[in-house]
Amino acid sequence: MIEVLSAGPLTTVQDLGRPGYAHLGVPRAGALDGPALRLANRLVGNPPDAAGLEVTAGGCVLRLVSAGTVALTGAHAPLSVNGRPVGLGLPVPVRAGAVVRVGRAVHGVRSYLAVGGGIAVEPVLGSRSTDTLSGLGPAPLRDGDALPVGVAGEPSTVDFVPWQPPPASLRLRITLGPRADWFTPEAVAALLGTAYTVSPVSNRVGARLSGAALTRAEAAELPSEGVVLGAIQVPASGQPLIFLADHPTTGGYPVIGVVDDVTPLAQAVPGTTVNFHGSQR
Repeated sequence: MIEVLSAGPLTTVQDLGRPGYAHLGVPRAGALDGPALRLANRLVGNPPDAAGLEVTAGGCVLRLVSAGTVALTGAHAPLSVNGRPVGLGLPVPVRAGAVVRVGRAVHGVRSYLAVGGGIAVEPVLGSRSTDTLSGLGPAPLRDGDALPVGVAGEPSTVDFVPWQPPPASLRLRITLGPRADWFTPEAVAALLGTAYTVSPVSNRVGARLSGAALTRAEAAELPSEGVVLGAIQVPASGQPLIFLADHPTTGGYPVIGVVDDVTPLAQAVPGTTVNFHGSQR
């Protein structure tokens, strides 16, 4: 069992999500930085899809009731056990009753804390992930919560995993469409030819961008239609929004394009520059 002493601003249970239910209106959810969660699980001897904790920006404080192994990956944040600093990207043994503290992220946004055995909350539709939009899965952590832990395997024997800070500028490949023709040629050129920045109001639902407004050529309103992970939806403000793991499965604003891989956005702090490149569908 893990006792939550301080949940921080947003700490959620995440695994690799619940794909295959979009036709029922259920988002995939899951860790925004999947590779970071997989690495943390590998370090503590868990299967890749075991549930861990996604710790957003401000950190958290936990107590392990029983002895175990933890590993922290993703955003660079200070990690300590009973007040003693320990390394990132490696398996860390923790005695029974010890306090594990994840500090405020220094580089990046989301850190991933894996515990040997995984977080064993009850799965919903095959996943233990918290979906902040629909409310499926466990609620975001609160002070005083208790989290069950599964049966641990053997931790990794790796000594060190190299880490590099997330870049200050991202170059994301997109496929234009399905509604690129609802925008003027100038708008499409602006999307592919000018820089945007990540807005502070971004979250697990979507990364909001600030930059050149995208002007529509079609003034009609769309009926709601299906949207996918990475869809670039353009609301009335003209400022694009990239849908992330907890995105809705339908939307009424036109989608000008779809980002091939949204993983880099998981660690994009506000102010990160985003440039798009791609081609017509």
